[in-house]
Amino acid sequence: MSRTLVQPVGQKRLTNVAVVRLRKHGQRFEIACFPNKVLSWRARVEKDLDEVLQSHTVYSNVSKGVLAKSKELIKAFGTDDQTKICIEILEKGELQVSGKEREAQLSSQFRDIATIVMEKTINPDTRRPYTITMIERLMHEIHFAVDPNLTSKEQALKVIKKLIEHFPIKRAPLRVRFTAPKPNFAGLMEKVAEWNATVISKDQSGTQPSIVCEIEPSILHSCEERLKDVQGRVEVLSVSAHAEGGPSVEQRENVEVPQAAPAKESDAVAEISEAVQKQSISAESQGNAQGKQQRRCKECDVLVDDKLYREHCKSGWHKHNYTRHKNGLPPLSQEECMVEMELADSKKDLKDYDF
Repeated sequence: MSRTLVQPVGQKRLTNVAVVRLRKHGQRFEIACFPNKVLSWRARVEKDLDEVLQSHTVYSNVSKGVLAKSKELIKAFGTDDQTKICIEILEKGELQVSGKEREAQLSSQFRDIATIVMEKTINPDTRRPYTITMIERLMHEIHFAVDPNLTSKEQALKVIKKLIEHFPIKRAPLRVRFTAPKPNFAGLMEKVAEWNATVISKDQSGTQPSIVCEIEPSILHSCEERLKDVQGRVEVLSVSAHAEGGPSVEQRENVEVPQAAPAKESDAVAEISEAVQKQSISAESQGNAQGKQQRRCKECDVLVDDKLYREHCKSGWHKHNYTRHKNGLPPLSQEECMVEMELADSKKDLKDYDF
């Protein structure tokens, strides 16, 4: 009876190599780099090529050690200079990362985008910023997906435009100080009135009187150009002007939790929660009006239209009640569930982030 001969594996696994891949003219070209150095090179933080590349060699397959042929290099890049080709692959290639690494990077960038949105937006009624937990929930509601090829700031500005279309949210105004010579101060006041700026304070003492006001961020550059007519200048005091005397972030997190006898809510959670509920329940109510077939969700103890049952099972409301059902707890309504989830997220944020 023959036995299988067990031999040691003669393959050295790639443990400290980051692969950058570029497809060109139907061929695949790869280079071996040090981990965490590719992004530094693209951000112009690292300028030494030797600190980025494991070797100045172009491969067809790094994991198998197959080198790219000179004919293929000349056909694709017009040269066989390995260093020049490596630089082009570094700039245009796709960094190969594992699934967990990619998920961690996207999650981190999603949080960065939400933070920028939180800093640049306010509730138009209360003039207070939303919490980061609420911003992340709204980003999920509009089905936002992170693009790793764009910066967090670029994506944050796109998110703000989409949020303004669906929810009560607006860009936080800029707080600026306009200064002009005393003879031209009257002309400066006329321009401020044209820009629909909110005047905060005036200082007409001295030879350079000034006025502090709040303007829309989109008109800042045009203001700088038009101030040249009155020999004035603009100074940005705050890129995100919120209501003065407002609560801290910790206090705003606590405001989201309703009290035993709540007064008329002016907080953002009530408005956003109502908008989210309308979006999720509108289809269900339409189905009921038309008398369509319904199914009862035993975890949530509600009737759901048969076509919307699958979406209901994917909702946070159903998942939260499913967990409660497994623990022997009674189901919660959608409002109660949202409040409980907000409270849990708020406590988690306070533990994970030092404000």
